[in-house]
Amino acid sequence: MTKKERIETGWNFDNSYARLPKSFFSGLSPTPVRSPKLIILNHSLATSLGLNAEDLESDEGVAVLAGNQIPEGAFPLAQAYAGHQFGHFNRLGDGRALLLGEQITPLDERFDIHLKGSGRTPYSRRGDGRAALGPMLREYIISEAMHALGIATTRSLAVVTTGESIIRETELPGAILVRVAASHLRVGTFQYAAQWVTIEELQMLADYTLDRHYPGGDVAENRYLFLLEEVIKRQASLIAKWQLVGFIHGVMNTDNMTISGETIDYGPCAFMDTYDPETVFSSIDIQGRYAYGNQPYIGGWNLARLAESLLPLLHSDYAKSMEMAQNAILNFNKLYQSNWLAGMRAKLGIFNEEVQDQALIEDLLAIMQKYRADYTNTFRALTFDKLGDMALFETTEFAEWHVRWQERLGRQEESKASSHLLMRKSNPAIIPRNHRVEEALEAAAEHGDYSVMDRLLNVLSNPYAHSTEQEEYAALPEPSACPYQTYCGT
Repeated sequence: MTKKERIETGWNFDNSYARLPKSFFSGLSPTPVRSPKLIILNHSLATSLGLNAEDLESDEGVAVLAGNQIPEGAFPLAQAYAGHQFGHFNRLGDGRALLLGEQITPLDERFDIHLKGSGRTPYSRRGDGRAALGPMLREYIISEAMHALGIATTRSLAVVTTGESIIRETELPGAILVRVAASHLRVGTFQYAAQWVTIEELQMLADYTLDRHYPGGDVAENRYLFLLEEVIKRQASLIAKWQLVGFIHGVMNTDNMTISGETIDYGPCAFMDTYDPETVFSSIDIQGRYAYGNQPYIGGWNLARLAESLLPLLHSDYAKSMEMAQNAILNFNKLYQSNWLAGMRAKLGIFNEEVQDQALIEDLLAIMQKYRADYTNTFRALTFDKLGDMALFETTEFAEWHVRWQERLGRQEESKASSHLLMRKSNPAIIPRNHRVEEALEAAAEHGDYSVMDRLLNVLSNPYAHSTEQEEYAALPEPSACPYQTYCGT
């Protein structure tokens, strides 16, 4: 790409990660694809990144998005990391993805530009390094829906088909997702460093992370304890937000927990319909390790692994280092619970705090579970006081709970109108329901019809609008004998 083309498109790369020791990555170029074709481009995201969408849609722009052409200033690399996958520790790395570089935006923000499905790397093991169209479109839909819900997440700039087929259970069209992230630093990055590089290099990684995400560490009494505490805060907030909208990640391995506090890796994930803490969507999570109700516990478990990795930096005395790490981790549950309670109060229109609030919330959830109520639609119905078409609302238990709730609302200074507005802002009208996502993917990947996905993305872009066009997307799927499942690798 010429300098003129770079300026017109707006690419403005830096490569700070590449300035870390080479033990943290392998530099290499994407494997070119036969016939790249742009399927979808996120115009608003492109603009915020300082990119010219029209130029990205040109042949030269698509060549960059597909990995066939390296823009000026980029330094493609595959990152090394490790991770506990379903509790088992493995040495990993980007097996089918490459970091092109870091785009510096007009507001001087820094974002990774990442190609997923770009070919084999030194970390591919037995994989082919490629990705199928359906799963890449799925990540595009879910990540953009999460962003619209106000949940920290990696985002999707584009999906490009490769003109090549890949073999999974069947032959599938290949594709590349262009992912955007504050960074791709993971808990697993620090686990890798603690296990396979020197303490000096671990410290360099920690210093890099502080400079990139947590500049307040410069004035902290212990900068590495500060790093641990700040990651804990962000993850406590993030996981609480997942729970509040019924999102189930499905594969909360330590390599899928970011240091920045963004949601990453939309593989076997989905949104819960019927409220049940034991809900699992991953086909391989037979034990329910990553069930909806377990996500807060797993978040704390993963952060304990980060704390272990930072032990050599926290204090020269091992016992003191352990004590500092344990105290920090013990605070996670308190922070999570505080975030979750605040969010649940908002979902019920409650502004102030009372000791009995947790019991009020938990009693509602217990009734919802007993009568298999839809999670999103229950809170939506409460928001608009439309309690007519769900079995839950006809029960004595709910009637008694409803009286308690109204009494609770009456004990605060804010008006009923203020509570209603708070609930509107806290309870989405729609989520990317599994049957709607699958409907869009089938139309796109199997029939080349992207109109279904376009309509879905449009209504998901403002989930708190509560508009008439969102009504049909709030409808539940038809009953099925087969539980909904997703698969790792998606």
